[in-house]
Amino acid sequence: MRKKILSCCLIAALLMGGFMGIDRFKPEERSISIVNARVEPSAKETGLKVKAKAAVLIDAASGEVLFAQNAHKRLPPASVTKVMTMLLIMEACEQGKISLKDTVTISERAASMGGSQMYMEPGEQHTVEELLMGVAMVSANDGCVALAEYLAGSVEMFVERMNKRAAELEMNDTNFVNTNGLPVANHYTSAYDIAIMSRDLIKFPETKKWFTKWQGTIKVGLPGKEKDFGLTNTNKLIKLYSGAMGIKTGFTQDAGYCLSGAAQRNGTKLVGVVLGCSSSKVRFAEMGKMFDYGFSNYESVRIAKKGQVQKALRIEKGTPSKVDVVIEDDVTILVKKGEKEKLKTRIEINGYIKPPLKQGQRIGELVVYHDGVEKERFPITAGQSAEKASIKDLYIQMMKKII
Repeated sequence: MRKKILSCCLIAALLMGGFMGIDRFKPEERSISIVNARVEPSAKETGLKVKAKAAVLIDAASGEVLFAQNAHKRLPPASVTKVMTMLLIMEACEQGKISLKDTVTISERAASMGGSQMYMEPGEQHTVEELLMGVAMVSANDGCVALAEYLAGSVEMFVERMNKRAAELEMNDTNFVNTNGLPVANHYTSAYDIAIMSRDLIKFPETKKWFTKWQGTIKVGLPGKEKDFGLTNTNKLIKLYSGAMGIKTGFTQDAGYCLSGAAQRNGTKLVGVVLGCSSSKVRFAEMGKMFDYGFSNYESVRIAKKGQVQKALRIEKGTPSKVDVVIEDDVTILVKKGEKEKLKTRIEINGYIKPPLKQGQRIGELVVYHDGVEKERFPITAGQSAEKASIKDLYIQMMKKII
């Protein structure tokens, strides 16, 4: 009898005010001992001098600048422009608007492009992937125009999308006039802006096979007249530098020798850009110099893996009464070697979480601090769904607590 009375009292209290003993979602802290997370991007502090009109080195994971030299100076990028062209195509594939297997018919305009090209004829057909490979490896101007027309209907409409995407990425020193970087007035960008779009492009795993492939062959020509066309990568960095993984070369008399590059070693991925070098040899050497600096002074530390449980969160008047809090993506932090300081992380929940709650719903952030200063934030989500508990569910939960 006493147990029944107690049970009724507890249920009444539950329905009136909820679980009084439940954790009210106060942030948790846990310390992770790793090396220094402070970066020093200025050329004065690094002692690094690059033989280029402009240069920048960033962490691919966070976008943090590790070195900058005239990084926001507006300069002609030559064929490095094609980074944005490829990015828009890859994003369209990701969104399901087009596919890498789609067939593209080459127009008169595409076939008429000069400079580096695949020498395609009007009317011949290629897949989106074949054209991307041509753009990535041999800097095909005709391939750029064909892809632009296929996705947007015309080069002009595609260029509008290029500039819109640049604005979305906060590329504040950029204005595109064409898809391929052939010399034209008012077509410019900066080393920093190129690094931003390059960082987004290499997030697509498919690009690595084109950027790192040294040689290949593609069939070009109209049906019945096809012939093999050899592709040799213009980016010699993939041969010269261990861990190099692209991205895009460029050259015109006005722009000089340009390069957007990426390299990865021991889990650390860097993106570098040099603009206006005096020769092709210099651009590769200077990019290697920047990468050497980055890998010698910094390393990436993984704090959490995608889907890793961070804590169990109680859901008041929910069933189940607890859900896992999981990290949405891999969490890695670039830290400077040798300082051996500590990073701290804290779970921040977005206010009062109540049911219904959907699996995968963002409910807060994992905040990373260094020396008490916030460094980065990463989304956390609900590992399971939770519905609003019925009176029966609440009774069962309470009885389990009593037992």
